[in-house]
Amino acid sequence: LGRPGRRRLLSCVTGFAFAVLWLPGELSSEEMCVLRKFAFQVSWRTKEILYRLDVDWPNHPEYFTGATFSVAIDSLSGLVYVAQRGDNIPKVLVFTEDGYFLRSWNYTVDTPHGIFAASTLHEQSVWITDVGSGSYGHTIKKYNSFGDLVQVLGTPGKKGTSLNPLQFDNPAELYVDDTGDIYIVDGDGGLNNRLIKLSQDFMMLWLRGERGTGPAQFNIPHSVTVDSAGRVWVADRGNKRIQVFDKDTGEWLGAWNNCFTEEGPSSVRFSPDGKYVITAQLNLSRVLLAAAPPVGSIGNCSVVSTIQLADEVLPHLLDVSAQTGAIYVAEIGAKQVQKYVPMESYFPSFTHS
Repeated sequence: LGRPGRRRLLSCVTGFAFAVLWLPGELSSEEMCVLRKFAFQVSWRTKEILYRLDVDWPNHPEYFTGATFSVAIDSLSGLVYVAQRGDNIPKVLVFTEDGYFLRSWNYTVDTPHGIFAASTLHEQSVWITDVGSGSYGHTIKKYNSFGDLVQVLGTPGKKGTSLNPLQFDNPAELYVDDTGDIYIVDGDGGLNNRLIKLSQDFMMLWLRGERGTGPAQFNIPHSVTVDSAGRVWVADRGNKRIQVFDKDTGEWLGAWNNCFTEEGPSSVRFSPDGKYVITAQLNLSRVLLAAAPPVGSIGNCSVVSTIQLADEVLPHLLDVSAQTGAIYVAEIGAKQVQKYVPMESYFPSFTHS
């Protein structure tokens, strides 16, 4: 099978797995035949499904030539940026949200880990965390939408713990909010286990974290996002939890761990309406949608819906379109990015936009 065919097959297999897991009781051989025939349709009726796979995205998946580690959506311009690893291949691919390939670039990128698109009416920018050991590694770099290097944070090629000058060791991901402030989780199994907030002119505003299991301590802080209520959410992967902080003061507000007893979250984002916290679990090949807590309360994690991917797909980092609500998942096992679109009955404002 070609890649599109494999993707459709994986989709069907996933539907069958859903049906087996969620239909109660034992089935006779005759019932199993019916199940095999209608597994995909039955699975969608037996649990709350908020998203469906867009099997036709992108139009030309053959452009994925490496291990796809991260994806970023520039909802303002309708662009999708994919960061991939491999020898002698483009490190960044650029698609439209409709699935058309536009361009690629490979300049000053060693080993990409996280990618983030931060655009305003005046500037389109793409940020990449580079965990490579070469001359570009252990840095966070800002590019324009065509791949021209604009800014470098950290000491290129040198890992460390210093704050002056700023040094990183395997910086995992960053998030840039509407004010231009930057939130960085550092690092992905390196010397540092910390959350750093920088101003838009790269001044240190606050720092939280060290290696440990207590409040405001981390074990592989892997992903970070900020919600509309001014809370910073960190996927504390090694500690199997999400920790939450106040964006202005850095105060620890609480943690979620009850949803992640099997495996910690590798990515965290919010749906555009703010109703759902969306997380990925790498080795379980699963995406969870949990109810977002109200302002003033973190509470416990409550899963509303699950997207179960095929085995060994390995969803690493994901991003969500602010315009369409679509979830884009970078899968390092499958070496592709998949797009999940909202079901019309649950997200009419997105599906009719």
